[in-house]
Amino acid sequence: MTKEIISTDQAPAAIGTYSQAVKVDNTVYLSGQIPLDPATMEVVSGGIQAEIAQVFKNLTAVCEAAGGSLQDIVKLNIFLTDLSNFPIVNEIMAASFVKPYPARAAIGVSELPKGVAVEMDAVMVVE
Repeated sequence: MTKEIISTDQAPAAIGTYSQAVKVDNTVYLSGQIPLDPATMEVVSGGIQAEIAQVFKNLTAVCEAAGGSLQDIVKLNIFLTDLSNFPIVNEIMAASFVKPYPARAAIGVSELPKGVAVEMDAVMVVE
């Protein structure tokens, strides 16, 4: 087994005891991303649409650092503090991905780090 830690300054630095991603052979496990601006480490402003868009930008940066792209994600987990925002996730995801879409779960949670409304983690497979 080959294990590689993935890190990029184009996504928020880890705010705890974890890595942005870990690559094992050709599978990459991406840690949860919240809507932090990597330059300031502050939550983006602009409401839920801006938060969801920033999470996809952060995931994109980690995917690219691992040698892949959003299109290489095979499993996406979405955590929302308000599941009524799920249609917004679908709208922004449709603009970020092309078919075939990854397997996905949407989970309603009571709270997320830094009081954000959305967090996503993923599994990606690269050549």
